[in-house]
Amino acid sequence: MWTLTNNYSNWEALEKEFPWVADMQSVPQDSIHHAEGNVAIHTQMVLQAMQDLEEFQALAPWEQEMLLAAALAHDIEKRSTTVEEKGRILSPGHAKKGAFTFRNILFEKGGLTVKEREQLVGLVRYHGFPIWLMEKKNPEKELLKVALETNTLWLYILAKADVLGRICADQKEMLDRVTLFKMMCEEHNCFGKPRTFTTSEGRFHYFNTDEMYPDYEPFDSYKATVHVLSALPGMGKDYFIKQNLDLPIVSLDALRIELKVAPTDIAGNGRVVQEAKKRAKQYLASGQDFVWNATNTSQLMRTQLIELFTDYKAKVVIHYIEKPHKKWLQQNHNRERKVPETVLFKMLLKWQPPSLFEAHEVFYYEEE
Repeated sequence: MWTLTNNYSNWEALEKEFPWVADMQSVPQDSIHHAEGNVAIHTQMVLQAMQDLEEFQALAPWEQEMLLAAALAHDIEKRSTTVEEKGRILSPGHAKKGAFTFRNILFEKGGLTVKEREQLVGLVRYHGFPIWLMEKKNPEKELLKVALETNTLWLYILAKADVLGRICADQKEMLDRVTLFKMMCEEHNCFGKPRTFTTSEGRFHYFNTDEMYPDYEPFDSYKATVHVLSALPGMGKDYFIKQNLDLPIVSLDALRIELKVAPTDIAGNGRVVQEAKKRAKQYLASGQDFVWNATNTSQLMRTQLIELFTDYKAKVVIHYIEKPHKKWLQQNHNRERKVPETVLFKMLLKWQPPSLFEAHEVFYYEEE
């Protein structure tokens, strides 16, 4: 069974095992919401509160391991985001940044499938979501999106433990909000599972338009299909295309060679992207299926491309490729045009595997 550590009850051992746990001792918290003290004290209280919950005790042992790992790391980036403003202590963006950090920790450790790892990452990213759900512009749509990214039963337990693991005057109100989150999950049939959509096209339409009805089935009127690759450098995109996609290719790497642009040439890379989009538009206008071959490692990168492709009435299929951390580094090292490891590790800081709502179809290819 996968474990992050065997020492959840031994804080001193955790500090020795993980430098990021040791960092928690020096991170203060606002006395109004966290009168218990620093992040280390709060995290220990959360771990204990979680293990005392009946909902946690009812889980399978492997699920308990997943939740304990998420609880340990849920405030991992308060260390880098905590500031003092007008006498108050704030940690803006700590959950989002913490998700990136935790993904890299889990990727290097290994032992999880992409889905399992991303559910854990989602727990860190959305651990405060149950409390703020009803303040979202569209609570139902936001809820269903989160349910695609992480297990909402686990998220409910983590959020409940997060509230119980602190000293604050509004604890009852916060617990009521967490309970309301659970009730909404049950109402929308996404408690402990993603909501089922009638079709993948309907799912894409719901999350990427102003559509309010999740069971709406859009009419299939695609003029072309674009296969978008998504993978860190050295994961094997070119090999995958050669084995699986016999189509015209728009490749950023190939264009750099053709236009004699170095990967480090920022201005030149802008020219490469523009040329790639120009060629893509020619395929789109003629109704030709094709492959877009680039790393596309962030959601922002993919969204900009997908908006372009769907403007031309194209169906978008994302193919995400991942290999284990050690094999990935070795495979990149053996490439003819290997990417410096310093560049790879910089890319990891913004690396986001695609979520199911990003395209009409999203496929994951992973090697154990």
